[in-house]
Amino acid sequence: MKRLLNTLYVSTQESYIHKKGDTVVVEVDGRELGRFPLLALGAIVCFGNIRFSPFLLGACAQQGVAVSFMSQNGAFLASVHGPVHGNVLVRREQYRRADDPAQRLVFARGVVAAKLANSRSVLLRAARDGDADRADPLQAAATQIGYRLRELERVSSLDGIRGLEGDAAAAYFGVFDSLILGEKPAFAFNERTRRPPTDRVNALLSFIYTLIGRDISAALDAHGVDPQAGLYHTDRPGRSSLAQDVLEEFRAPLGDRLVLALINRRQVQAKDFEGEQGEPFFLTDKARKLVLTAYQQRKQEQIQHPFLNEAMHVGLVFHAQALLLSRWLRNDLDAYPSFLWR
Repeated sequence: MKRLLNTLYVSTQESYIHKKGDTVVVEVDGRELGRFPLLALGAIVCFGNIRFSPFLLGACAQQGVAVSFMSQNGAFLASVHGPVHGNVLVRREQYRRADDPAQRLVFARGVVAAKLANSRSVLLRAARDGDADRADPLQAAATQIGYRLRELERVSSLDGIRGLEGDAAAAYFGVFDSLILGEKPAFAFNERTRRPPTDRVNALLSFIYTLIGRDISAALDAHGVDPQAGLYHTDRPGRSSLAQDVLEEFRAPLGDRLVLALINRRQVQAKDFEGEQGEPFFLTDKARKLVLTAYQQRKQEQIQHPFLNEAMHVGLVFHAQALLLSRWLRNDLDAYPSFLWR
């Protein structure tokens, strides 16, 4: 299994990142903020107005260190990486299956089934751990998701799967506010809003989903699979559609649970956001660094992979799923085993 490397997140505006010997140095106005061994890095992610040395960019390409550029608020802008590794036959098979409705249906059914099962597990765990007033609506929503999960086996089209996914999402996010025990009404949640997020909870969800999606995209690239060519999500220029496919498995168990932990433990507070009611909300620079640190710590935790039955860091699960996906494309596996949270 691949060794878990660090991701360097740089969010201090006006930073300059350059190479000195075998290290990556981050400076602001000539003052060194830190230096990091290049060999210990798996990726560098820059937020906002960050300057990047072309010499370091070339070294990152040679070492296989992915470099991503985001807006200050976390929207993806661009990524730079070196030569694509992996078997070209894997990508050719991926493109063939992306054009095969039957193969897409099988893949989509598995990914959405994992998404629904993981969402249901989050609700059931909260119902067990919470008081009776919260338990009943959470149990009811989990039951509704369970119905949709069983219906997946009978669906014969991608549109049908999307319809069931939408119904399950409505049930899940319909009770999401009950999972939030932190500062109210500042962290009240009414509905999922994306572009742009119109409340603090949605701003956190969108930011963390972006981080997870970037890591999944890098893992797919590392295993020779094209992150752009989706099997469930429709291809769209500039979107890593296959990474979005795999992201569905991780939204609830990794993204949503991290958001809830940050709010319920009061690690993030109302003052950590910029925005007004009815307008876009964004994390402040200080809060963004806090969330990035929490995400890095979560990736260092260990879990037992449900299919491989192997203990690994959470951050390596993305690589495990990319590896399993490539094995399916090589016909080493009969089906792609989506990630199920235990």
